[in-house]
Amino acid sequence: MQSEFQPPREFAAIDLGSNSFHMIVARIVNGSIQILSRIKRRVRLADGLDEHRVLSQDAIDRGVACLGLFAKRLTGFSPENVKVVGTYTLRRAVNNEEFLAKAKAVFPFPIHIITGAEEAKLIYSGVCHTQPENGRKFVVDIGGGSTEMTIGDGFTPLRAESRHMGCVSFAKRFFPNGELTQSRFDTAYQSAMEKIEDLAWEYRELGWEHVLGSSGTIKTVSKVLLANHYRDGVINETRLQELIAICLKFNNLKHIQLKGLVEERADILVPGLAILLALFHTFQIRSMRYSDGALREGVMYGLEKSFLVGDIRQRTAEALAEQFNIDQQQAERVKQTALQLFEQVKSWKNKFQINELRSILTWTSMLHEVGITINHNNVHRHSAYIIANRDLPGFDSEQKNLLTLLMRYHLKGFKKSDIRGINRFQHRDILTLLRIFRLAVLLNRSRQATIVPQQLLLQIQSNHWQLQFEPEFLRQNPLVVADLEDEQKLLARLELPLLIL
Repeated sequence: MQSEFQPPREFAAIDLGSNSFHMIVARIVNGSIQILSRIKRRVRLADGLDEHRVLSQDAIDRGVACLGLFAKRLTGFSPENVKVVGTYTLRRAVNNEEFLAKAKAVFPFPIHIITGAEEAKLIYSGVCHTQPENGRKFVVDIGGGSTEMTIGDGFTPLRAESRHMGCVSFAKRFFPNGELTQSRFDTAYQSAMEKIEDLAWEYRELGWEHVLGSSGTIKTVSKVLLANHYRDGVINETRLQELIAICLKFNNLKHIQLKGLVEERADILVPGLAILLALFHTFQIRSMRYSDGALREGVMYGLEKSFLVGDIRQRTAEALAEQFNIDQQQAERVKQTALQLFEQVKSWKNKFQINELRSILTWTSMLHEVGITINHNNVHRHSAYIIANRDLPGFDSEQKNLLTLLMRYHLKGFKKSDIRGINRFQHRDILTLLRIFRLAVLLNRSRQATIVPQQLLLQIQSNHWQLQFEPEFLRQNPLVVADLEDEQKLLARLELPLLIL
């Protein structure tokens, strides 16, 4: 008897934040999470919390209306596959039971109001499940009503704290009616410093290798910096001070205009900057990167314990390989050739990125044929499209862009101008990586391990490459010779000489 088909398990994670409500609907496919939809609604719950911690009727109504919308998307879901968490504003509100009662009338799933420490740990989990960084991490999230700060190793948080300071609550408290002055900014900054000063010694003593920021304020800062020519994705104090100086030229939060700043975030950017600057000073942070992972991702991954693996990218790659039925033996052959060539390159422009570039080359080799399931013709285009348009947990946006670029141009022609626009990586290093990968694919085109050259020597002087094989190899493999000659002609037109010996 044939077993009955079991459809992939679908589930939802919802974050009822102080500024926005977020919902992710996903399913598990081949051991990996596949995002089906994301819904975000700006509710501004914290706007309705008064000095007595009473949540206004208007704020309750806005939140309940949003949950009614979410409920329509979740028709047919069983309660065990829906996880909903309420954060700062709901845990602070003395009348949160009134909110929960009204929500229950339109939203048939349980809502868990979590503590600040639980929120911090879930945010940390969301970052760990979606970012490539290994080693000890310091994760920061400036929300609408609170700020969470967690240090951890791997998936294990070592210290997690939440403090009552957020971009919406600070806007309401320190910038009434949006009034913006240097004095008001300084007062907000000083208040943030006081709220976290007791954490300074212990956090700095624990230390970290990477600082990652998630969610609204840090996402906004990252987008503004990218739009204003800081394309390496780094947030540091100098850049923060430049942003603050520009913002303080305006006399009202609502009037602030910056490239990359969406209108709905304009009136809460400066309060968030005051908190972020205080974090940099208190913890002596040198630089920070934005992370796509946040609370809702932490909630989502918490629904399936099997995702606790050491290398997120390995899990992502394995799931793609299974889903697209990749020829893993061929992928391994390409990888081995690519790495053999890579290790002979001594002229990397950014030597601090060598390990990262090696990893990108490895994953590109393993996944470059995902598009073959669409059509063998133009597989490079199909593969690039799939990678560019999928969630790839473990790869940040810059790494994903580089993966896409290498897949897109590993076959047929390309122009030097095609490989610009990757912010973090040097143009010369990208070109070197692409030339290596093109050769690795070319030398394994027959898909037979028996003809792989035993000796493969690469010498580089500026743009001049020399590739040397063992005696008799080229004579015995005329098809490889023909392919190499085509590559020589293509590269010659780009003033990238390739000598074959």
